[in-house]
Amino acid sequence: MSKSIISTADAPSAIGTYSQAVRAGDTVYLSGQIGLDPVAMTLVEGIDAQIIRVLDNLQAVARAAGGDLGDLVRVTVYLTDLAHFAKVNEAMARYFSAPFPARAAVGVASLPRGALVEIDGVMVLGH
Repeated sequence: MSKSIISTADAPSAIGTYSQAVRAGDTVYLSGQIGLDPVAMTLVEGIDAQIIRVLDNLQAVARAAGGDLGDLVRVTVYLTDLAHFAKVNEAMARYFSAPFPARAAVGVASLPRGALVEIDGVMVLGH
């Protein structure tokens, strides 16, 4: 099975030892995205803006891999405050359509750069 690294300037560059995404066959593993502006590499302010930025970043990586958010089959949402879960649901309803991907939501103590939300995913192409 071939493996290729996915990279785009339309999403933040990696801030560690990882790739934005890795494609293995028809499956693409998207690394977690936080609300970093891809140009300034600074965190946008507030939970609402961070959720939108995270989804825009994921969309950019999915497109760079040859897919779209509709091709995601699994996402994991990490929140520093689970009280924001409803806001994530509202935003995801604007970015995804049925059938929705499988999902888990995890409350965490902290995220990189003081982010309030992070989302990663698994995408399948060619289905």
